Formats: sequence, structure tokens, C-alpha cells
Amino acid sequence: MLASSFDYVIVGGGSAGAVLARRLAENPACEVLLIEAGPSDVGVGAIADPAAWTSLCGSAFDWGHVYAPAPHALGRAIPIPRGRVLGGSSSINAMIWYRGHADDYDQWERDGATGWNFAALLPCFRRSEDWQGGASAWRGAGGPLRIELPQDPHPIAADIAAAAARMGVPTIEDLNGESNFGACHPNLSIGNGQRWSAARGYLHPARDWPNLVVVTDSLVTDLVLEGDRCVGVRHRLDGRTRQTRARHEVILAAGAIGSPVLLMRSGIGDARALRRLGIQARVDAPGVGDRLQDHPLLCGMNFIATAPLGPVRDQGGGVLLNWCSSASDRPDLHGFFVQGAHAGAGLARELPADAPVFALSPGLMRSRSTGFVRLASADPAAPVEIQPNYLADPADLAALVESVEFIEELAGQSPLARHIVRPLVALRDHAERVEFIRRTVDTFFHCCGTCRMGSDDASVVDPALRVRGVRGLRVADASVMPTIPSCNTNAPTIMIAERAAELIAGAA
Repeated sequence: MLASSFDYVIVGGGSAGAVLARRLAENPACEVLLIEAGPSDVGVGAIADPAAWTSLCGSAFDWGHVYAPAPHALGRAIPIPRGRVLGGSSSINAMIWYRGHADDYDQWERDGATGWNFAALLPCFRRSEDWQGGASAWRGAGGPLRIELPQDPHPIAADIAAAAARMGVPTIEDLNGESNFGACHPNLSIGNGQRWSAARGYLHPARDWPNLVVVTDSLVTDLVLEGDRCVGVRHRLDGRTRQTRARHEVILAAGAIGSPVLLMRSGIGDARALRRLGIQARVDAPGVGDRLQDHPLLCGMNFIATAPLGPVRDQGGGVLLNWCSSASDRPDLHGFFVQGAHAGAGLARELPADAPVFALSPGLMRSRSTGFVRLASADPAAPVEIQPNYLADPADLAALVESVEFIEELAGQSPLARHIVRPLVALRDHAERVEFIRRTVDTFFHCCGTCRMGSDDASVVDPALRVRGVRGLRVADASVMPTIPSCNTNAPTIMIAERAAELIAGAA
């Protein structure tokens, strides 16, 4: 029997929602409901096993979203995995724990997200961590999320770092330390050889708290609005649609796709576009669903190896590289090692059937191209249009050409060169590199920015994460990022939720 009302109703049990539910329920006077569309993560072996994470993409635990054909990427439709399970994308991702450069967040404040500078946000990052190296000015210990380095990194990973050092990219101890320029073993949200998702770290220890209710397999279809106030949600549960009310606030944590979609289906969005779909426009907010950002990843630069790589170690990686393009004074190019082939549909047919392969996959962490999320129908079951506009800004293409040239040179450096017979695809000139980029550009799974936070009237939420024009409603997930940070987005999303919990508690 689910109660008809709670103090707080949180939509989405992913990276942000799990954090919010736990932190708000730490106040025993608050009754908190967390609603997740997908199933529980408990007992799913592929979620717990770090080496099995790629099998989760396209599985029953993935929403199955696909980016619309990208005009500058040869019109290819690109799958964008998003977790549809308790823990959200933290239950299906590659477990990289990385917060980027301090100036990423100082830029948020310059863009109007008052109070969201790095110095103010560092305590939120630290609060979430149980870093194997212990607490420091930069790192946290004792937090809900266990963060470790690879226990037994692949030997090729060390040789990649040594080769990068010959090209002026230093080897550093911690990408989440004072500097992120260099090569480093990745921080991983892994503990005791198992995935440490937001559900495992934040929710499971609180599962018996009487003031926290977690409902899975329940899709929220729209918000309940009375006048200018959000008073609850409509959601499907056990085959029926029911309404659950929030005495204080509804908080959307459904992600960069789910949160703007829920707003638009509830009449909060571009009024003209909503009316065309037969949706009553309650708040004219053209910014909802706009400014979608995702890092472009080249999938991938594969090499025929001189010997088999052996069983997959950790989550199949082992080293990350951050370096600067000619147009940037901060790291904007990123690469990582893959213990096996890394090839999308456009390259998979060229993989050899009888030779070992590994990849060095580069990408752009300060991309400029932006896209959108749009409704195609008022039907909650209908697909939505998600357009990343990869390579729309010529600066992104130029930087990615440099990333390809860097990896080509890196592959010829000692001691990495001893592991390589030849590249899978040999690129002879600039034109072939451009064609390769258009053929292989793919997603880092880092979509964000579709409910932009700011101080101007065009922003969707204010710096307290309150939706403009609607009382009792906030958004707290990757969709509020004003600009995409130069890192994997799971750690920043969890930080946003930690900060949101502070703001909500302060307003109570």
C-alpha cells in the first residue's frame, strides 16, 4: 500500500535521484518517495561485474534511446545508452570517476549559475567519496561511493603512459587532484571487485529506513499542476495510473533526456511546439530540451596487437590521457585504452576475425556543438527526437583531427610500439582523417544541459534548481549543467545532487 502523499517525491532513481533520496531521508522528519521506471538492480550479475558492463548497453536495463541521424556524421543514427534500472546510468556505465578541471565549474558561475564555482562545489564532491587514498584537500573518505584505482592494470596501460610521456604528456597520480593534464590510471567506482553504483552506495544502506520508500517499475507520465504549483506526479504502478502528491516539492532527477521530456509533457516548454502536439501549454519555457551537449568520441582507433591481451581486467580499460589541442590552454582532448576492439557499426566489418586487437579511443572534452531533445508526440510511450548535432561546430572537427594525429604518433612511440603490428585503418592525409571522424564519431554517454541552470529568464532553472514559473518543482540532474564539464559526467551529476540536497534542506 503506497501512501497518497509524501513530503518529497523524487522522479528517477539514477545517479542523482539515489543521492537525493538518501540525503533528504537522513532527516527522519521527512517522508521521501523515490520513483524509478526500471527494475531493481539487486541480484543482477552483469551490473555487479565491472568487466560485463558493455553487455548492459542495449539490454533490458537500457532505455534504448537513439540519437537522430546526425547531419555532420554521415547521417548516422547513434544509440545513446541510458540506465533504466535503480542506480540509472551509474548501474550500466564504465565506472569512470572523474570530475574534470576546476575551471569547468567556475565557468558555470560565470554563465549565471551563482554559487556553483569549484571552491563551493568541492565539498560536495568530497562528501560523496570513499577514496582509497584517504582524505585530502582534494579527495574525500568515508562517503557512500567507494572509489579505487585498478587493482591489476593491464601491462599495455603502463606502456601507453610511458609513450605519452615521450610526447610531453606527464604521468600523474590522480586525475581528480590538483591537475588533470597527463596520463593516469582511472579512478573507478569499484569496491572489492564489484561496481559501486549510486544505488549501492546511497540507497541500499537505507533500504530499511521507515521514512524512505523506493518504488521500481513505475513510469511517471506527467506532473500534476494546480495553478502555478506542482503538487505531485501521475505514474503507472501495477498496470494502473495513480496520482501521488508532494507536500513540499517534486524533484526531477530523470536525466538529460527524461527530465525535459517530463516537463514538456506536463505543459512546461516551448508553448507553440506543445500546442502543435495537442499539449496544454502551462509555462512558456523555450529553453526546455534545448542546448543538449555530449562529448564526441571516436569509436575507435584500433590496432592489431602482437599478442593476445588475455582476460579483461577491471572494466576493460586501464589508463586515461588528457592533453591540449592547439586551440586550448587547458586539457580538451581525452583518450583511453580499451582491452579489445572498440568499433561501431561503421568500422566493425573491418575487424579481423583471427587476430588480437586493442584500441586507443580519443574524444573531445570541450565540445561546442549543441543539439536538442524534442517531443514527437504527446503519447508517453512514443519515442522522442534527440539530436546531438555532432561536429556542427567546425572547431570540434578541427580538435578531433588533432586527437587522431596524436594517437597515430603515440602508437609509434616506445614502449607502446612493441605491442602493435599495425593500425586497423591507416589514414594517409587530412581528408582521410576527416572522413574517419565522420564515420566513427559516437557518444561518450555524457548527455547534459537540456534544463540549463542560470540567472537569466531564458534558463530553465535558477541557481537553486527551481523551475522558473512553477512553485514546488526542481530539477537536479545532468540536465541543469550550463556547459558540459571536461570529464565523464557521473561524478558531476552526483555532486549536483549533493548540492541540491543542501539547497532543499536549507529551504525547508
